Amino acid sequence: MVNFRQARDVPQILLSVLFLALMIIACLWIVWPFVLGFAWAGTIVIATWPLFLRLQRRLLGRRSLAVLVMTLFLILVFVIPIALLVNSLVDGSGPVIHAITAGDMTLPDLAWLNSVPLVGDKLYTGWHNLLDMGGSAIMAKVRPYIGTTTTWFVGQAAHIGRFLMHCVLMLLFSALLYWRGEQVARGIRHFATRLASSRGDAAVLLAAQAIRAVALGVVVTALVQAILGGIGLAVAGVPYATLFTVVMILSCLIQLGPLPVLIPAIIWLYWSGDTTWGTVLLVWSCVVGTLDNVIRPVLIRMGADLPLILILSGVIGGLIAFGMIGLFIGPVLLAVSWRLFDAWVKEVPAPVDVPAQPVEEIEANKK
Repeated sequence: MVNFRQARDVPQILLSVLFLALMIIACLWIVWPFVLGFAWAGTIVIATWPLFLRLQRRLLGRRSLAVLVMTLFLILVFVIPIALLVNSLVDGSGPVIHAITAGDMTLPDLAWLNSVPLVGDKLYTGWHNLLDMGGSAIMAKVRPYIGTTTTWFVGQAAHIGRFLMHCVLMLLFSALLYWRGEQVARGIRHFATRLASSRGDAAVLLAAQAIRAVALGVVVTALVQAILGGIGLAVAGVPYATLFTVVMILSCLIQLGPLPVLIPAIIWLYWSGDTTWGTVLLVWSCVVGTLDNVIRPVLIRMGADLPLILILSGVIGGLIAFGMIGLFIGPVLLAVSWRLFDAWVKEVPAPVDVPAQPVEEIEANKK
């Protein structure tokens, strides 16, 4: 006889799953405004946790003082510079957008091409031939797209209120995670173990390793190079130095380095006749441009070899999806997913290539 009490109640199971799904969706809906700030804080805390423990030992084991010092450090390193950069980006881009949208932007004459030895006359003549053949018409067609793109980028940075709110949330969550870091890590590992046993715990440790690798080896290196490059631009007297610093941050995050911004600035200084500061910026650019070869190996000691296309996709996709915060969160999310996927694939041995057998031999083996 069938014991109906022990039989599975399909409607009960379906309703239970539906109830749990609704509860999870409702909880995510409630905490969604805090997700980006918490993810940003988690990335920073995981990356700087060894530094925090070392600081706590220096302060005679007093965690409250260590949390206070780290919070002040985050304010100095992240909140104040980023707020100033975003504000300068919005203020400095106003004239450029107005010139583009008003139709005042035309292709330059480039009379300085005549001073180029040997080929200057040919370059100047070729450029004016392009203008006579419709360079202004080309600019008129391209201008709407340039204006739309520029307005979009500035619009991403113009949400100062929301961005500063995420900065405040990052500081708050970072302080809480520093204060209760061991308990939070133990809870996450316990939950992962409940989901997938030892594989879940290993996945959490691997994710933390990938986060630290990206945060230190990619983001910190990009910030150091861009800030030093921006200081060089400001000291040399290059206009819109803060705007170029933002561009250098993007360039360094996608692994192009600061030179695509610094080299045109050097050329502009020499062209304007300021050879002294041009030479100073040239020397400074050589130092800043090669700094990643020294910083990155020191910071990224866990050996996380991340593909360039992964970092590029994370930076651009994160910027489009989450705004300025996506510059930091995007590469981290893709790096964690990549490392977990790579570890899962490598749990089984790779297939071995065997020579193909003729059809006659296969039929003979079957018989």
